[in-house]
Amino acid sequence: MYKIKDEHGEFLVKLARKTIEEYLKSGKEPEPPEDTPEELWEKMGVFVTLNRYKSPPQSALRGCIGFPLPIYPLVKATIKAAIYAAVDDPRFPPVKPEELDSLTIEVSVLTPPEIIEGKPSERPKKIKVGRDGLIVERGIYSGLLLPQVPIEWGWDEEEFLAETCWKAGLPPDCWLDEETKVYRFTAEIFGEEHPKGPIKRKPLTKA
Repeated sequence: MYKIKDEHGEFLVKLARKTIEEYLKSGKEPEPPEDTPEELWEKMGVFVTLNRYKSPPQSALRGCIGFPLPIYPLVKATIKAAIYAAVDDPRFPPVKPEELDSLTIEVSVLTPPEIIEGKPSERPKKIKVGRDGLIVERGIYSGLLLPQVPIEWGWDEEEFLAETCWKAGLPPDCWLDEETKVYRFTAEIFGEEHPKGPIKRKPLTKA
């Protein structure tokens, strides 16, 4: 039923944490572990999310960066995304080593984006909160929100579209314009229950 096995999701989350720890010490990107499962060498999109533990959901984010398209093997993409989420997210200062014990790590493995065809006004009917993530593109502007984001904020489908437009630096109603491209994707999400704690698959359910 799932493309990513639970044990492989756990491997990726542990890899993301170890990568950040090593990078903050050495400043060098580590190589993939020798025991990396063969399946994790397939090229897939991935995002790594860092959250402050025990913070309200709306203020918990500490960093989130990734690759929407399958341009790297999953194991390498996870390593790169973990580093970028920790030190290169422009919304936050770089993570300090002493912060790591108060952060949880989440890895979202993405399906390839699929463009939503048809009339722009019908786009809300073609997406589903609790299943889809979105990408909005128009000209040089682009924005992405993962499937878990609208659940955390309690958005419906139209609000989700509007917020993704805003994330792209565009007017919130740009999804109604035919010149705006909207893509959907799904994700398998694995994360720590608490810093360095048990790692579980996170089901997506609409609030």
